[in-house]
Amino acid sequence: MTTYISQRLLSMALSLFGVSVLVFFMVHLIPGDAALTILGERATAEALAKLRQQMGLDQPLYRQYGVFLWDLIHLDLGRSFKTNERVVDEILRYFPATVELTVAAMGFSIVFGVSAGILAAVNHGKFWDYSTMFGSLAGISMPIFWLGLMLILLFAYTFPIFPSSQRLDTLLDANLKIQHRTNFLLIDTLLAGNFAAFRNAIWHLILPAVTLGTIPLAIIARMTRSSLLEVLNQQYIMTAHAKGLSKSKIVLKHALKNSVNPVLTVIGLNFGYLLGGAILTEHIFSWPGLGSWLRAAVEARDIRPVQGGVLFVATVFMAVNLIVDLLYIYFDPRIRIGGNT
Repeated sequence: MTTYISQRLLSMALSLFGVSVLVFFMVHLIPGDAALTILGERATAEALAKLRQQMGLDQPLYRQYGVFLWDLIHLDLGRSFKTNERVVDEILRYFPATVELTVAAMGFSIVFGVSAGILAAVNHGKFWDYSTMFGSLAGISMPIFWLGLMLILLFAYTFPIFPSSQRLDTLLDANLKIQHRTNFLLIDTLLAGNFAAFRNAIWHLILPAVTLGTIPLAIIARMTRSSLLEVLNQQYIMTAHAKGLSKSKIVLKHALKNSVNPVLTVIGLNFGYLLGGAILTEHIFSWPGLGSWLRAAVEARDIRPVQGGVLFVATVFMAVNLIVDLLYIYFDPRIRIGGNT
């Protein structure tokens, strides 16, 4: 196990080096002048030249990459040219909002996706099976931006049940003066003992979480159905039926555990994608997360936040994949027997 984890960590380090090369040179292909974006069109040539020198943009690309790599080795992602704040501090400020949104979206998609997949597999060839497959196809095909706007129109304006933006009511946040200890709003409101703010934060989370979780829900439902159907046709499941075990016990205790690995793969991949790919959802709901922060950095051609943010997302994605692989070993002992670890 230790050898396997060491090999994976080494592979992650090499992959991150490749990502650092790609993101560094691709960011420099973004059209525009970072110094001009910061100072504005009325800036003088002398001021622009001085700022480019301070930012190191007057150096050849290989030297700029050398500085970037040296800082990266020392776990320093640099400073934002626009705000002059450390990129690490900005990530720690914005990433918790994305984590809360992603966890809520994945929780929604896992609960309803797995349930729908089980229902479809157990009722194979019947109404619930066809309904689940039709619904999952519609969910996969539905654009996120359209779904988000329709949910806002329906549940925030036509029927004003849920809020349409931000993580907390503005007036409530100003009046309560909640101390942001962790930047995880749900945790901070609980630490403050303010259950009204906690409920309000959850209420703000529902629409964006449903919007973001719809596509993973559809994928998880389809994968659960196909994987479970394959297991239900195995000989040992027929033997369990012959022994007189109840259908629910056979499905939940025997079949589901042996069909979980493909579902874990889908969950792990989608969780990693959502952590770095919630830009549209965050933009639609004015959610102050990592996606919105990266979008603003790209628009401002703020190089260091883009580089640091992409590397951070890549690291999280690889870490999630490692955790999923370790869960394989837990759910399927044959992987250990086979010597893959």
